[in-house]
Amino acid sequence: MKIWFQCKIKYQKEDENGRLKNITEPYLVDAVSYTEAEARIYQELGSVIRGDFEVTSITKSKISDIFHYDDTETWYKCKVTYIAADDNSGKEKKVTNQMLVSAMDLRQACERLLESLQGLLVTFDVVEIQQSPLVEIFPYVEDETKGLVRVDDMVPEAFEEEELSPVVKLPELQTEEQEDFVSESETEEELETEIASETEI
Repeated sequence: MKIWFQCKIKYQKEDENGRLKNITEPYLVDAVSYTEAEARIYQELGSVIRGDFEVTSITKSKISDIFHYDDTETWYKCKVTYIAADDNSGKEKKVTNQMLVSAMDLRQACERLLESLQGLLVTFDVVEIQQSPLVEIFPYVEDETKGLVRVDDMVPEAFEEEELSPVVKLPELQTEEQEDFVSESETEEELETEIASETEI
């Protein structure tokens, strides 16, 4: 299960009139600890934000699921409740999950949330949907090149220095058709020899 951290970033941004203004923006990052969350947010925003910026706060988010659609980066925070049995007592209890879905507006956010939760096996209620101030979400993406080894590096030295042995050509095997053809040729030669001998006599 992913662990999400909300990081608030403070920096100076140029407004419409060309003046620098101090602003604070929230971002969401996938990490295993507060330390990694801080390191990742500096890594992600270091090449995006001009000038210096400061991480003013890092808090663990209660977001359980994120449903991203490519047509927009506007996020809506949704509260979903359902009834589940307690593992210890066996009694029913209400469970509340917070989710994020990207959508153009509130109505589309509701439609996309219901679409994304079609496979849920319990009856649920959508109790709240509101636009989130999140600027961007950074999920963890594993480096696909990590652990790969070049083919050249996998060749042992023994194979690199070993000389090739001379090629020995094996005699060709005759097929049954070839053997029959040879037998017929030998028989014709024997008959011709016998006829020639009788003619001489």
